[in-house]
Amino acid sequence: MEQELSQSETLRLPFLSSAHEPREESRWRRSFSLLLSGSLIMLFGSAAVSGLNFAYNVATARMLGPAEFSHVTAATTLLMLCSALTLSFQLVCAKFVARNEQQAGKAIVYRSLLKKAWLVSAILAGGLVLFERPMSDYLRLPANHMLILLAAGMAFYVPLGVRRGNLQGLCHFHSLSWNMVVEAATKLLFTLLLVGLGYGVLGAVGATTASVLAAFVLPAKAIGSSGESTAYIPASFREGIQAIVFFVGQVVISNIDILLVKHYFQAEAAGMYAAVALVGRVIYFAAWSVISAMFPISAAAREDENKTQVLLLPLGIVGLISVAATLILWMFPAPIMGMIFGSRFQGQESLLTLFAINTGIYAVSVVLMTYEMSRKIANTGWLQLLFSGGIMLMIAFLHSSLEQVVVLQIGLKLALLLFVSIPFLRNLRAPARLQEAA
Repeated sequence: MEQELSQSETLRLPFLSSAHEPREESRWRRSFSLLLSGSLIMLFGSAAVSGLNFAYNVATARMLGPAEFSHVTAATTLLMLCSALTLSFQLVCAKFVARNEQQAGKAIVYRSLLKKAWLVSAILAGGLVLFERPMSDYLRLPANHMLILLAAGMAFYVPLGVRRGNLQGLCHFHSLSWNMVVEAATKLLFTLLLVGLGYGVLGAVGATTASVLAAFVLPAKAIGSSGESTAYIPASFREGIQAIVFFVGQVVISNIDILLVKHYFQAEAAGMYAAVALVGRVIYFAAWSVISAMFPISAAAREDENKTQVLLLPLGIVGLISVAATLILWMFPAPIMGMIFGSRFQGQESLLTLFAINTGIYAVSVVLMTYEMSRKIANTGWLQLLFSGGIMLMIAFLHSSLEQVVVLQIGLKLALLLFVSIPFLRNLRAPARLQEAA
C-alpha cells in the first residue's frame, strides 16, 4: 500500500475518496466533475470575453471604417503574435504548478517563471520600438508611432501569462475567467472613450495597451509558501521549448493571414477581411476555454489512469461549438454581417462560412495537440510550426482573392488534423489488437 501511494504522489490533484467507494472510481468521478465544471466556467467566461472583444472590434470598425480598422487590426495582430510567448509561459506555469503538491514548490515555479517572463517581455518591447519604422512600412501603417504605444503593453504581456498560468494550474477557473473579462472590458471602455474623443487609431491601440496593464495589476490569488521546498518539480526547459514551438505555430496559423492580407491588399479589402476574421476568433476563443480547463487536469493525472475520459469530453464540446457556429453562419450570412458591422462592410458574406469551417477544423486539432502536451505523449508542435510556415508561403504566392486565401488555409488545416490524429487512432486500435491476441 505504501509503495502504491508513493508512486502516485508526483502527478495528482487533491481528490478525496469516499469510504463507500473504490479510491480510483472516486478520483475519476471528481476529476470528471472538475473537468466539466471547469469547462463550463471557462466557457461562460469566454462567452463574456468574446462578447466584449467582439464589441470592441465592432465599435472600432463602425467608428473608424474599413481602412483605419485595418490599421488597428494589424497593430493588435502583432500583439497576438507576441501571445505565442505569453501562452507558452502560461501553459508551462499551469503544468508545473499543477504537478507540484507542496505550496512551496508551486511558489518556486511561479517566481522563477515570472523572472524569465520579464526578461523576454523587455526584449520584445525593445525590439518593437527599434524596428517600428520598417514594420510600419511593410504593413502600410500611418506614421503616428502606434507601434511604440503598443510596445508599452507588450512589456507586461508575457508576465501576464505567468500570472494566468498560476491561476490555471491551481484550477482557480473563476479568477482566471475574471482576469480575462477585466482585460476585455477595459479595452472596450477605453476604445469608446478615446476614439469618441477623436484620437482615432491611436486611441484604439492605446485602449489595447491599457487593457493589458489592467489585467496585470488585477490582484491574483497568491500561492502561500512557508519556506523553500527541498523536493519540488521544476519547470522543464525542454517542455518550455515545446510550448513555445506549439504556440508560435498556433499564433502564426491563426493570425499571419491578417498581416499578409494587410500587405498584399488595399486597406479597404484588408479591413473587410479583418472584420470577417473576427468570427473565427470568437469560435476559437470559445474552444480554447474548454481546452484550458482540460489541460491542468490531464497534466495532473497519473500515467496508469484512464486518459480517454479527459480527452473525449472537451473534444465533443469543441466539435459541437464548431458545427453549430458553421450552420448559423451558413444560414444567415448577410443579416449577421449587416447587423454587426453595418453597411460599409457589406460584400464579403461568403467568407463567413469559410472562416467558421477553417476555425472549427483547427480547433479540433488543437484539442488533440494540447492533450498530447499535457501527457507528454508526443511533440506535434514542430508539425504545426511546419504547417504555419506552409500557410505563409502559400498566401505569399497565391492571393488573387480573399476567398482563395481562406480556402488555402482550410486545405492545409485539414492536412494538419489528419496528421495529429494518427497517434490517437493508433492508440484506439492498440487495445483491440491486444484483446484479439488474448
